[in-house]
Amino acid sequence: MSVFATYLQLGFLHICSWQATDHLTFLLALCAPYVLADWRRVVALVTSFTVGHSITLALATLGIVGVNAPLIEALIPVTIILTALVNMKQAGPALARHSSRREPPVLWAAPNALAAAFGLIHGLGFSSYLRELLGTKSRPVTELLSFNLGVELGQLLVVSIILLLGFVLLRIVGVARRDWVLTVSGAALGVATLLLLQLAK
Repeated sequence: MSVFATYLQLGFLHICSWQATDHLTFLLALCAPYVLADWRRVVALVTSFTVGHSITLALATLGIVGVNAPLIEALIPVTIILTALVNMKQAGPALARHSSRREPPVLWAAPNALAAAFGLIHGLGFSSYLRELLGTKSRPVTELLSFNLGVELGQLLVVSIILLLGFVLLRIVGVARRDWVLTVSGAALGVATLLLLQLAK
């Protein structure tokens, strides 16, 4: 297997793994307000997150910026908590007005900027894992590119599953959209809080 394919697979499996609870939970919170028809916005949102974490992942892996591991480990669940709280605040009346107001551009929507900012934090979290894999390799350009691409593919698979599950529950089962957003965001909030409490022990 080539170096590109190896690190592509590693990036994909780094996301599509139960060991990536924090990142999976963040994706769950990130997608909670959206339905399947919003897939373009979700792709833009996830890609914005990827751009953010790709920047800090590269900077940290190349040794350009330092990483305070305990601080980053604490900030990652904080990003999940903030995302979930925003979702819960906007649920209800905001969702009812959602379909009647003019939608912002897909690429320049405010949630994309927030996702990119949070991606900067998550990228620093990814860097510790990648640096262990790379060892002493000084300029891992191919590895960085393929790892990031693998992470993006893994994220797209995860959000696709979330959107499809939401479609089944909302359109077929008949669950209210507000209930879906509150339940999913509440679950993400609970998991993130537990992660944060575990770090405090």
